[in-house]
Amino acid sequence: MTRDQDPSAEREPPPATDAGRSPTVDLLVEQPRGTPRRTPRREDGNDAAARPRPSRRPWSPRRIPAALTALVTGAAAGTLLFDVVRVRAGRSAAAWRTRLADELATRPLDDVWIRTTAAVLTVVGLWLIVLALTPGLRRQLPLKKPDDQVQAVLDRPAAALMLRDAAMRVPGVSAARIQVGRHRITTRADVRFRNEADVRADLLETLREQRDRLALARPPRLTVRVRTRRK
Repeated sequence: MTRDQDPSAEREPPPATDAGRSPTVDLLVEQPRGTPRRTPRREDGNDAAARPRPSRRPWSPRRIPAALTALVTGAAAGTLLFDVVRVRAGRSAAAWRTRLADELATRPLDDVWIRTTAAVLTVVGLWLIVLALTPGLRRQLPLKKPDDQVQAVLDRPAAALMLRDAAMRVPGVSAARIQVGRHRITTRADVRFRNEADVRADLLETLREQRDRLALARPPRLTVRVRTRRK
């Protein structure tokens, strides 16, 4: 006895489950025909995380230049205003104001005093502009910071002292002088024993390790000079 079977039922594939379908396939299937394809965007954890800005030197408050500028400007403006009020009240102008007006009206521009005063005022103005545009605090080196809420600096003398202590631990070094700059660390060491090349190699490696421990935002270059001192 033969069982009647539908031939199309045997060839029909089983329905696909949603468990094995990728988001890209779902996106391509659901998109209507004629629309541009869009690829799913992957989230990058590094881009999503907030990256701290590079460390910079803190700005100096410039208390002394600001106080001197405010004091001189306030004194000159107050004196001139007081004399103007006196003139408006019916009294005569002060002698210094009358003499200053006469000198400015009679002296030529190529006069020595005019040129000297202009040069002094120009130098003072340039000095104030430089103070306003530069951060100052050149004796401090910025350190690496984990986020924007932290600001840390290290004094150059303190950095030089720590590097000198590391240099004195190198065998063969009897004395060391270290100068820490913004872009370079200069080391001069006296060798009492051992070969100069070996001492210089050990000293350079030790100073490089100590410099990395300081966690400077912009590590300066190392320059090592050694010389033999037997006595």
